[in-house]
Amino acid sequence: MGPGLYVHVPFCVRKCAYCAFFSRPVEWGPVQAWLEGIEKEFQTLPDSFAPDTVFIGGGTPTVLDAGDLERLLESLRSKAPSGSDCYNVRADPFWEWTCEVNPGTLTADKARLLRAAGVNRISIGVQSFHDDVLRRLGRCHSAQDARQCVEVARAAGFDNLNLDLIYGVPGVERATFQADVEAALELQPDHLSGYCLEIEAGTPFAKASAQGRLTADPQEQRSQFDWLRRRLSQAGFIHYEVSNFARPGRECRHNRLYWSGGSYIGMGPAAHSHWEGLRWGNTATLPEWKREFEELLCPEAKARETLVMGLRRLDGWSRAEFQAATGFDYDQLSGDALAQLESKGWLVRDPDRIRLDEGALFISDSVFVELV
Repeated sequence: MGPGLYVHVPFCVRKCAYCAFFSRPVEWGPVQAWLEGIEKEFQTLPDSFAPDTVFIGGGTPTVLDAGDLERLLESLRSKAPSGSDCYNVRADPFWEWTCEVNPGTLTADKARLLRAAGVNRISIGVQSFHDDVLRRLGRCHSAQDARQCVEVARAAGFDNLNLDLIYGVPGVERATFQADVEAALELQPDHLSGYCLEIEAGTPFAKASAQGRLTADPQEQRSQFDWLRRRLSQAGFIHYEVSNFARPGRECRHNRLYWSGGSYIGMGPAAHSHWEGLRWGNTATLPEWKREFEELLCPEAKARETLVMGLRRLDGWSRAEFQAATGFDYDQLSGDALAQLESKGWLVRDPDRIRLDEGALFISDSVFVELV
């Protein structure tokens, strides 16, 4: 798999109560400054950089007006593989171009614009199909907006659609989340992402938690996660990564690149990159941004990082795959730590493969601390 390109669009209608990603309310002046910065960043891309995947994330990319969105897409098209026109790009099974969308921001015109430019995958931030839950989360769309967003995307020709859902929201009963999943399945998505609500520092939810007004229940969150896995399996989805489920062949190629230790370049404020052994991150600032840090990872450090990322996948690492990706044997690299995780029942070790035990999926972050 070739490298990936990520573009961060740091604008939203408004900030959600749980969100810690870098974003600002959309305004014409900052958007123009950001577009100019993105165009300058394109000029710094290595001549040899030809991505197999592009992911336009945010923020909310479709909060841009049609003219600004088209300007961004024209810049991105300059990096289409082999200079292919948009029709060949769409037909290439190895090319994936995703755009994140929030309900209420995707018009028919914008959907056609994205499709004509070569975008072939849409990821919709639904989160819930209950209006009271959406208000609790600080979302600015309704359940009906979400359904209409799917209709607009399908009408424009998108046949690879992801829906994001959030589970484990404090005060939201399990039956409500289960109804959200059923509502999502009725829309026949090709991919579903289920994210456990996390209380991130600096968010309104963090403030409410510190004041005792918001308390997450880990046991309930785990119960919802376990139910989600069973229900989506029944519906024909493959659980291929901790938070991601896909119909066969619809796994997100761009995210698989991250989990497999591949190379990628991120553009825009707060974006991160890893290219030819060098890792860097941009400042979370507007209207301008710059590199905040830059480090050259030694091969062993990169291999340890790759080991952890790959264990997010349900099938983990085969010995041969890991050695091909990193140049290291995972037992020689982290054998003692792997043995300890196995003794705790968190890791399954076969002669030529390692993977997380299914019972450790929900606590995967705690498991990975042991390997860092």
